[in-house]
Amino acid sequence: MRSRPVYLDNHATTPVDPRVLAAMRPWWEENFANPHSIEHVLGRDAEAAVEQARAEVAALIGAEARELVFTSGATEANNLAIKGAARFAAAQGDPRRRIVTLETEHSCVLASVRDLAQEGFEPLVLPVGPDGRAVPEALREALRVPTLLVSIMAVNNEIGVVQDLHALARIVKDAGALFHVDAAQGAGRIPLSMASLAADLLSLSGHKIYGPKGVGALYVRRRPRVRLAPLFSGGGQERGLRSGTLPAPLLVGFGVAARIARQELVQDAARMEALRDRFWAALRAEVPGIVLNGSMDHRAAGNLNIAFPGGVTAQAVMAGCADDVCVSTGSACSSADIEPSGVLRAIGVPAALARSSLRIGIGRFTSPADVDLAAAALGRAWRQALSETRDAAE
Repeated sequence: MRSRPVYLDNHATTPVDPRVLAAMRPWWEENFANPHSIEHVLGRDAEAAVEQARAEVAALIGAEARELVFTSGATEANNLAIKGAARFAAAQGDPRRRIVTLETEHSCVLASVRDLAQEGFEPLVLPVGPDGRAVPEALREALRVPTLLVSIMAVNNEIGVVQDLHALARIVKDAGALFHVDAAQGAGRIPLSMASLAADLLSLSGHKIYGPKGVGALYVRRRPRVRLAPLFSGGGQERGLRSGTLPAPLLVGFGVAARIARQELVQDAARMEALRDRFWAALRAEVPGIVLNGSMDHRAAGNLNIAFPGGVTAQAVMAGCADDVCVSTGSACSSADIEPSGVLRAIGVPAALARSSLRIGIGRFTSPADVDLAAAALGRAWRQALSETRDAAE
């Protein structure tokens, strides 16, 4: 039996923390009741567990528990935030139609914004600077037109760039628009507090913080109150914003994962940053001329996005070390695409270099030995692919 490959794709998903798994198990086996069945004791116990989880997730972002709406994940939360805010405002006769976002946003945000064009809204997708960060002057200029909502992610899912959310929020709020933050990659990696951040809406994902897949949340500010139209109809759960039976085991796991992330954020970030720097130094020794995509100064711990030199494609490098390392070329939602990453194109990376780029995601359970082995394996794979590329050219 072959040894397990080193997993360095923690932006696509993270492994479930054993503490999270242990907390979830009883809610599948011992009490499997519907948390909405409050007529009996098992249902009430399940409801209490769900509300405890809500409080834990809210604490991760410094919010009130009643400001959290549970969803199936960040994609649904992003759709609910953007489409829900736009449709509610339109139904109330709000004349504003402009919705602003960035070229480097996750595909579900870009698609949500563009979908609203069919409903009479005006999508505006702004460019970013060469470091991947929003350009404040461009945002201010865009907001000269009355704007309903601005959506900007906290941490980029490909290049790990951290946006200056507080500065951007001030610009947005000065213009009177709603501010939505996709924090799927930010929660648990950078400090977030709704008490100080003037965001109206914020999306979260369970499986990005060592919790289970299939669960997420949307923060909806209460004061001043933000109003949304639900995406679909049903039994009126989650204050009528997200109908459907809540999955108690997943939510319990999400809550425990959020508590661990809050308690261990600082030590996790310091450890992952040290491992990232160790990996980057080893990889530069293995691959002379390797290039870093995006800003190193404004980057979440654990992330690297790297381009291999010599005309070698990322696919060739991955194929050469498939048994040894798990990495990806970018967003897991578009990993089957053959086109270069839209995020890399947006920061000015040439198409050929973008095709040579890999995303590295170091996580909570990555070890020093893991990064050393991965750097060596990627170096071998690059040298083999470079040799094959040169042979084919002769």
